Amino acid sequence: MERTFKEALRHRRSYYALAPESPVEDAQIEEIVRFAIKHVPSAFNSQSTRAVLLLHEHHEELWKIVKRTLRAIVPEDAFARTEEKIERSFAAGYGTVLFFEDTNVVRDLQQKFPGYAGNFPVWSEQTSAMHQLAIWTMLEDAGFGASLQHYNPLIDNEVRKRWSLPEEWRLIAQMPFGTPAGEPGEKTFKPLDERIRVFR
Repeated sequence: MERTFKEALRHRRSYYALAPESPVEDAQIEEIVRFAIKHVPSAFNSQSTRAVLLLHEHHEELWKIVKRTLRAIVPEDAFARTEEKIERSFAAGYGTVLFFEDTNVVRDLQQKFPGYAGNFPVWSEQTSAMHQLAIWTMLEDAGFGASLQHYNPLIDNEVRKRWSLPEEWRLIAQMPFGTPAGEPGEKTFKPLDERIRVFR
């Protein structure tokens, strides 16, 4: 069900209870990712965002990597809770989108425009955030629930190795998604008058 842009933004939430099912064909999920990567804007048209779509056993393997990584650093008495969260929320989904930024693109722009060198890493993060919001919103519009996770940089090296990704790709975020298996938590809003100023 496609909504207006405003309706889609209003409806987008963090879903932590997921089921390993999809309301659409895999090709439609891929099209969502491709559409966002092509059309979401970037500073200086850098097009620095990279995405990796993991489905089926690839999705499962990612969350095995996360668990293995955390098992080595989380105290044993706390790991059971961590493992349960991963299994019930993230690994339980249908797929995961990995968001990367290509650091080669950022470095090239820093060399080309030295006056803005300090800004390009920040603009790169902003570019990634726009891609995350676009894909998150479109996934939810297709009938999925999703959330945004950050197990980077702990898992970066193993993820790059497992899927033969370039060393220059820096992992920014992980977005597990699946059919919602529960309702999202309540969303609260701070008064808009504290967040917006209008001068007429």
